[in-house]
Amino acid sequence: MNSSKEAGARRVTGKPRVVVTRHLNPHVESRMEELFDTVLNTADTPMTADKLVTAVQDCDVLVPTVTDRIDADLLNQAGDRLGLIANFGAGTDHIDLAAAKARGIMVTNTPGVFTDDTADLAMAMIIGVPRRIREGTSLVRRGEWTGWAPSGLLGRRLGGKTLGIVGMGRIGQAVAHRARAFGLAIAYHNRHRLPAALENQLGADYYPTLDELLAHSDIVTLHCPSTPTSRHMFGAERIARMKDGAALINTARGDLIDQNVLVEALETGKLIGAGLDVYPEEPEVDARLFAHPNVMTLPHIGSATAEGREASGDKVIANIRFWIDGHRPPDQVLEGLV
Repeated sequence: MNSSKEAGARRVTGKPRVVVTRHLNPHVESRMEELFDTVLNTADTPMTADKLVTAVQDCDVLVPTVTDRIDADLLNQAGDRLGLIANFGAGTDHIDLAAAKARGIMVTNTPGVFTDDTADLAMAMIIGVPRRIREGTSLVRRGEWTGWAPSGLLGRRLGGKTLGIVGMGRIGQAVAHRARAFGLAIAYHNRHRLPAALENQLGADYYPTLDELLAHSDIVTLHCPSTPTSRHMFGAERIARMKDGAALINTARGDLIDQNVLVEALETGKLIGAGLDVYPEEPEVDARLFAHPNVMTLPHIGSATAEGREASGDKVIANIRFWIDGHRPPDQVLEGLV
């Protein structure tokens, strides 16, 4: 084990050894192999804890994804060479930033490249849940649709309803832009209020407390990070404060919602439906969610576009090159600094 050192840019002589934990875009992998001494995971199965330990003991750069748990125990077993964790993706809640800081390991991410992709998917569920898209699709696929009827599969009109956005960062703002085109009124809660000019541009009303936002929102969409304080932020008390017949959309992190409380709210009719792209224990999905006809369950595909994944890989490469040249990478995660 090495002693604590300052986390910073480092000039590396020769090709740095880079370990990539998952299969990436072929263009990205090919470019990495040209530039670095690269170890790829062509099988694309998540690395076990033992394999991650082996990786960090003999590399200069680790390129993990959200499926890898980079905790203090792992980092304490890292070799002296490891100086950069170049995360593939914007979220870093799977990385113990404090432990990286203590070990003098810089952390970078790839912000911004998945903003539109995730906002598009959130918008699909914001539309799909009120209009009962999943239920209608299932009816047709089962061969049980008997034809058009005046009272068949009546959903809820979007125009005139209020969309409550929890977390008004890049993705939340992109959702707000899209939602206005569908006639939705925009309301939001954020740790910090946006500048008045940006609020005017988005047509967004600020609510200083989450409870106030929930009381006024017909659809609630989550775009905030997972932290120890945000875990189960949507538990029994919060969901009880939502409007009767509201819809809940989550493309952020699965542990923001207490699954037991969500299932109960769906079963009692408190919520009309839910759109979920993330889950607390992925890839496990609570089977009770499948039983409700108006729950859209997607397999964590918010960022799953060819363009976004290639752009994220390009950012990873840029961050590594800056680091090995002795410059601070453009996407350094500041919380990981000494």
